[in-house]
Amino acid sequence: MAVPALLPAPSTSPVAASYARLGEVFSGLRIEELGPDDAMPRGEGWVGADELAAGGAALDAFLAWDDAQVLRDYGRRGRPDVVAGFGLHRYAWPACLLVTAPWFLHRRVPRLPARSVAFQRSAGRLAVRVEEFACLPGDPAAALPGARIVPDEEALRAEVRDSLAEHFEDLLAGFGPRMRRGRRALWGMATDEIVEGLWYIASLLGEEARAMEELELLLPGTAKPYAGTAGFRELPGSGTAHTPPVATRDRVSCCFFYTLRPEDTCLTCPRTCDAERVRRLAATA
Repeated sequence: MAVPALLPAPSTSPVAASYARLGEVFSGLRIEELGPDDAMPRGEGWVGADELAAGGAALDAFLAWDDAQVLRDYGRRGRPDVVAGFGLHRYAWPACLLVTAPWFLHRRVPRLPARSVAFQRSAGRLAVRVEEFACLPGDPAAALPGARIVPDEEALRAEVRDSLAEHFEDLLAGFGPRMRRGRRALWGMATDEIVEGLWYIASLLGEEARAMEELELLLPGTAKPYAGTAGFRELPGSGTAHTPPVATRDRVSCCFFYTLRPEDTCLTCPRTCDAERVRRLAATA
């Protein structure tokens, strides 16, 4: 499906360059910035993150898409909790990049409560309104409206964690009852989405190693409410004389895809042994 043209970003946007770069390497996502007087898009497939957080009819309609997709692609209905988990993943993976991409690329961290984000899944679009952001001393963006200067890199990492936690507290309140998981499992899923989204985008940017280092510092395992760490490790047997070892990780959470296809698991699923990971990666290469 062709992606509709985007509105021009506000002229004083601190994140426009980051979102543009993200769109250059990952064409499946386009981010549209809204000005202070622009209304959040509604209708034509758009849904507000605050609507999903409310857990009512908008979330029902959103998950109906996932329910139909599972039936169409796998010939059987998924459990309601599994379908809800798929729906959360399909929102959370791109939504995390709204915060992590500007942090990784330009050391700017937007604050994005649920009311400031809308999603159009079929077209791969997100609409955002950035009213406040954090940056480091010396950043030219520090002179822009809404800037908040923090003293160092660790303080900026704390801003990333806080911004995403604020967003996901609301989202998990909506999705959580449908997913029938405890708080730690829900925050484990959020942890995985943060890590795996930026990890993938960084690989497209040619900066996988730096992203892995940054994510290990961002999510050391002690930062609440997150559960687990970035947890990267080298995949045994993946390196040769001509190729470097391949990185992998074990997900903190489980998407329950195996309930649809028991013989098929995700590449970073703890159920997938290292030998199978190496085999699949070699086949893909």
